[in-house]
Amino acid sequence: MPDMNGKECFLISTSHLSDRILFRNNEDFKAAMNIVAIAAFMTGITVLDFVLMSNHVHFVVLGDYETAKRFIETFKLLLGKYLRYSRNLDAMLRGNEVDIRPIPFENESVERAVAYVQMNPVAANICTHPSQYPWGCGSLLFNGAPYAGTKKLDEYSYRAQTRLLHSNLHLPQNYLIKDDAYIAPVCFVPVRYVESIFRTPKRYDFFIKNSSKAKARLEDRPSPSFSDQSLSSCVQDLCRSLFRKTGIHELSDSELTELLCQIRWRLSTDIAQIARVVGIPYEKAAILLDTI
Repeated sequence: MPDMNGKECFLISTSHLSDRILFRNNEDFKAAMNIVAIAAFMTGITVLDFVLMSNHVHFVVLGDYETAKRFIETFKLLLGKYLRYSRNLDAMLRGNEVDIRPIPFENESVERAVAYVQMNPVAANICTHPSQYPWGCGSLLFNGAPYAGTKKLDEYSYRAQTRLLHSNLHLPQNYLIKDDAYIAPVCFVPVRYVESIFRTPKRYDFFIKNSSKAKARLEDRPSPSFSDQSLSSCVQDLCRSLFRKTGIHELSDSELTELLCQIRWRLSTDIAQIARVVGIPYEKAAILLDTI
């Protein structure tokens, strides 16, 4: 259990990137999961809940404001280094604004904050319940065995740990590694403490079903659709099959217009998601689609 003495709770959110995505595939997500664990260890923050979405992230943390700020700055710094190394992307997170909002312990505010974070992938139509989304804490709460079949970090050599974590930082060797790829959140998220806030599975389920994200999903889009990562893969395939080009950067304006049309027709997605996945401003995507 984390020490509550003098601790405050904060909801940390990054702004939504409208013309690009942070995580294009599972390898990006796995690296980011490790970065969350590393940033938490480096700063000493207590992470109560988090979710990694394709174009933004959310955390509910316990600590003080300066530590919360240092945590998200460390996360962004490490993620930026990974993106430069893996995808040769500079300044991906530059100008990506961060909101650090205090969450009072009374009036069920922490419960609502956790539910809000966990319902993000559901509201994005990626899944029908938070427990189905792997990149966060959705499967942790009120789950008797959230991570079966894991290995401990000390089962890897130092070199293997460095490759796995993209870091030479010495982390606790009893950390569990999920799917031979990333540190299981159960190692650094105080699951029993978060469960004690909700008290019962039924009460947790109530907050999940009544969160603002749940209501937004029911009002806007009632069934799951394609994730940004699925669309990103389809975009590359369409570039090759339709235009014999290796990527979007090789397309002419007319070919780009046709590509956007094919994405919308074949995958039934909206302009905001198309712009995000293709990597162009929303306004440009709207203008090109309006010319068809």
